[in-house]
Amino acid sequence: MKRLTATTVLCLLLFSAAFVTGKGPSAAPEYPDSLRSVWLYTEGVKQNAIAGDSVRARELFLEAIRNDSTYAPAYYELAANGMYATPDEAVELARKAFRLDTTNKWYHQFYGQALIYAGRYDEALKVYRRLQTENPKDPDNYRILAALYEQKQSPVMALVTLDSAELRFGRIPVLSAMKRRLLVATNQIDKAVVEARAMVEAAPYEAQRHVVLGDLYAIAKKDSLARAEYDRALQIDSTNVQTLMALADFHAGRQDYRALLAVTRQLFQSDELPLETKIKRFGQFTSDTRFYREYYFQLNDLASTLAIRYPDDKRVVELYAGHLIASGELEQALALYKSHLADQPPAEEYFRAVIDIESYLQHPDSVDKYVTRALELFPAKVDFHLSKGHVMSNSKQYVKAIGAYKGALRHADTDSLRSVIWGMIGDAWHQKAEAGEPNLEECLPLQTGLLGKKGIARKAMKECYKAYERSLRYWPDNTMVLNNYAYFLSLEERDLERALTMSSRVVALTDNNPTYLDTHGWVLFKLGRTDEARKILQKAVALDGQKSPELMVHYGDILHLLGEQFMAEIYWRRALEKGYDARQIEQRLKQPAVKKPEPKE
Repeated sequence: MKRLTATTVLCLLLFSAAFVTGKGPSAAPEYPDSLRSVWLYTEGVKQNAIAGDSVRARELFLEAIRNDSTYAPAYYELAANGMYATPDEAVELARKAFRLDTTNKWYHQFYGQALIYAGRYDEALKVYRRLQTENPKDPDNYRILAALYEQKQSPVMALVTLDSAELRFGRIPVLSAMKRRLLVATNQIDKAVVEARAMVEAAPYEAQRHVVLGDLYAIAKKDSLARAEYDRALQIDSTNVQTLMALADFHAGRQDYRALLAVTRQLFQSDELPLETKIKRFGQFTSDTRFYREYYFQLNDLASTLAIRYPDDKRVVELYAGHLIASGELEQALALYKSHLADQPPAEEYFRAVIDIESYLQHPDSVDKYVTRALELFPAKVDFHLSKGHVMSNSKQYVKAIGAYKGALRHADTDSLRSVIWGMIGDAWHQKAEAGEPNLEECLPLQTGLLGKKGIARKAMKECYKAYERSLRYWPDNTMVLNNYAYFLSLEERDLERALTMSSRVVALTDNNPTYLDTHGWVLFKLGRTDEARKILQKAVALDGQKSPELMVHYGDILHLLGEQFMAEIYWRRALEKGYDARQIEQRLKQPAVKKPEPKE
């Protein structure tokens, strides 16, 4: 045979190309240019793997397929690299690649994987049966086939598949674990124990295998054997987190909570267990108040362990402080938060906690001190400005309180928040009016020195109503402002119809709030609608459980006007017991009884 030189081969290639393009000496059938598809495919792989441009890679693979619709590698790359719109499209691409090259095991396996991903388990089962037959030496085919049988609620077939794998390959840990799980699921605990015991005998110095056997003994209610296996695992490695977790679960299942908490302490001392898991476990233990009380000392030990190991972690600071607060150790919690106020960067939540606790403990000077420091560090935080206002208001420095609330307005970013703040400003003006302090003129544009206390109060209430109006412009359904506005109008016995409109709106927006019902009933009372007012107040008193002295006084007043003097005096006296002003109750008790109105015919 005559040998072809390189030049001759090149000429033949050029000649054949001419025929393919129709430019040769005679017409010839056109065939796909496989070399171009190879080049496009190779460029696509480079774009995807090297340049990381999957969009361009997809374009190149699609171009390769348009150039040669039988080019299997391009279909495979499109499917395998997620260059598709839906799982079903991936299945079609994978099926096309496999059908074009049925000898390629990668295409076959990926076709099965695509079917599983698309949730088409019946079709996937058929594919993996073929794969197991065609490639019986791959244990992964047995694993996936068994998993598919399990998915199809056929645990017996799954076990048969795993038994076949065991006969062919011997015991493989992952397949053995799967087999044990299936045996437990089908209530074949004794067989599962046999499997686990065989695994232990094969590797007696692996702690995890003893743990597995211990878990199975626990399921079988053979507690002494289970404890023996856990002990052997701990002898191999006393700090193994998986062993300790299994032992903790064992004690929890037996409701042996002291033993559980003792093991948990060992877990909390381990660096291998993530802090997030420790915090979650502590939260589970402390969610039950009775459990918290009964095992307080053990839980205190756990909290202290975390505080010692993670002294600067915010989550642990909050956990330990919360534990101290739940234990009634407010001063210790306060000291803990204060010890972290100098942390860098400063933590807003620590300042909030200190301010809240100091407020609860009624330490106004300390509250003022820490609010001032917080505002120096976080001048744009609305809640610190509001805290400043509350401090000033509680110490009866209403001018400064109003100033602090207005400072908060500069940083309020929603209309609902602006409405709430203007409501607080209105409340402060009302408190100012009730106090009638002589320094009111600092906030009023008028010379009020000649007005007297009543005149000053009227001017303050005017400012109160202005603030409420501004509040309702931002949020017309601000129930607290509507309620207060209506109530104060009823006390002044002015604009009562508007007060009724506001109180009715509050009742419609809320669900049987005794305070709001009280206001609504009182407005009705002031309008002379006494019978309606009585029904509303009776409901309010029942819902309140006779806790509010003001509510009982109002109800007594209505009963008095309805001629029910005996019941009126009962509620007035109950209000007195709850702390109502004794002088006002005495005045009411001295009032002459009102004749009970005759029933209407």
